[in-house]
Amino acid sequence: MSPGTGERDDPGRTRPVLVYDGDCGFCTSSVRAVERFLRPRCARVPWQWADLEALGTTRERAEHEVLWVTPAGTVHGGAQAVAKLLLRSRGGWPVLGALLCLPPASWAAHRMYRLVAGNRHRLPGGTAACALPAADARTVT
Repeated sequence: MSPGTGERDDPGRTRPVLVYDGDCGFCTSSVRAVERFLRPRCARVPWQWADLEALGTTRERAEHEVLWVTPAGTVHGGAQAVAKLLLRSRGGWPVLGALLCLPPASWAAHRMYRLVAGNRHRLPGGTAACALPAADARTVT
């Protein structure tokens, strides 16, 4: 098992991968809640433990937003990653995920995601380690 995934490694990447900030208490708590309540069909890994190059992304992007990497290597970030996660979850969550992929809901989701990401250090479970890098925090829109 990989650190933080809660699942066995998927060397052939037959499942999507959710990449999150493992140093952020808010992010880690959010992923635990997702595992418990949404039960998504994906691997989950903190970016600090991930082979970001093999996943087709960079540290800078992983520090900035949650990422969803498809088995084919397409990388979705932020609210779009959350929508993709919901689409791969059990229960009624895929309906919400589909809604978040369509305008104007996708626009609202993007704004909400940026607001939460820019303030995650102030949210429950958040610490100073959760703050976005200074350059990112200034550009949260």
